[in-house]
Amino acid sequence: MASEEKKKPEQHAKPDKAPKGEGKAPKGKKPEAAPEPAGPRVPPRLKVMYDGRVRAKLGEQFGVRNPMAQPVLDKVVLNVNMGRHLEGTKIPPHIRQTVVETLTKISGQKPVVIKARKSVANFKLRAGYENSAMVTLRRDRMWHFLDRFIHLASPRIKDFRGLSGAAFDKQGNYSLGITEQGVFPEINMAEAQFTHGMNINICFRRSDPVKSRAALEALGFPFRKVEDADGKGRA
Repeated sequence: MASEEKKKPEQHAKPDKAPKGEGKAPKGKKPEAAPEPAGPRVPPRLKVMYDGRVRAKLGEQFGVRNPMAQPVLDKVVLNVNMGRHLEGTKIPPHIRQTVVETLTKISGQKPVVIKARKSVANFKLRAGYENSAMVTLRRDRMWHFLDRFIHLASPRIKDFRGLSGAAFDKQGNYSLGITEQGVFPEINMAEAQFTHGMNINICFRRSDPVKSRAALEALGFPFRKVEDADGKGRA
């Protein structure tokens, strides 16, 4: 009887190997980096003015020669209160969306929605309810915002006669409020679902009210002046 031949397991064909060097970067050469943006980075013009002229002027005016002791513009904080629009436990979606979109457009970054820390019965507010939206601007975005506010937004304020010079605190921080977001050219009021204002806080370091006002005036802030009986101007 003939011996049965042993069956060998079927062998699957191996895929063809790619030729050497294909799909790999050649030795000694790094992969190409992403193209750099054309042209050098241009600093904000208001920052160039502050570093080049305003700080030197403040040093001569107040006798502060050391650059590390001179006033520095630290940040700008924008805040919109939404607590008065509370319906039950939540803010209506269209109001929340409008506020967030407004702050995003005028600041260039997404705001933070803040929740109440304490309950206030007079305002029908409980801890944990959303009551405001805030955005903090620093560095280039801060300077660009101030430039637009000084030269574009403030002249569009209704019946504008200048900014108050009495809104400085002891540390030299300046606060102001506007009643309508339409003063900013980025906002199209035809698309806005409701009108709201905002608080603008300009924060300094190593400053006081006199130094901060001198710095803002040098940057072009339009503070109003009222004539006294003796003919002298005052803020």
